[in-house]
Amino acid sequence: MRIRKRAQAKIDFPISSMIDCTFLLLIYFMVASSFHRQEADISFSLPGVAEQSEPLAMPDEQILEIEPDGAIVLNAANLDSPSSRELPELRRTLVRFREMSAAAKTEAMLTINAADDTLHQRVVDVLNACADARLANVTFAFDGEENE
Repeated sequence: MRIRKRAQAKIDFPISSMIDCTFLLLIYFMVASSFHRQEADISFSLPGVAEQSEPLAMPDEQILEIEPDGAIVLNAANLDSPSSRELPELRRTLVRFREMSAAAKTEAMLTINAADDTLHQRVVDVLNACADARLANVTFAFDGEENE
């Protein structure tokens, strides 16, 4: 009796799906990577010292603090009562400040440092006083601490 040889199945490795995955990964990493210049490669020059023909006029800046109870403090002096909405003393002081800055030919700046618990209405009252005194450069201070 003759023994038949079994026909061996041809073993194929499915390489086409591996090639597809490889190309998809290649495209993903090309898109996901960011192409930007390294900071060390950017050329820059440091500024030098410039000579000035006339002295630089620094702005006149005052810091106005608004306490949580509504009290207004300018240069360690309390102005007006915490319940006053008109703030006549603050208005007179701000007008004098603007006039003195104009006489000295400097820019009048006011920085408002309101406490976190200050009512918004009190800040609006102070801003109205600044507008009546015609102060244009009014900024707000931020202490940099975040509530957690």
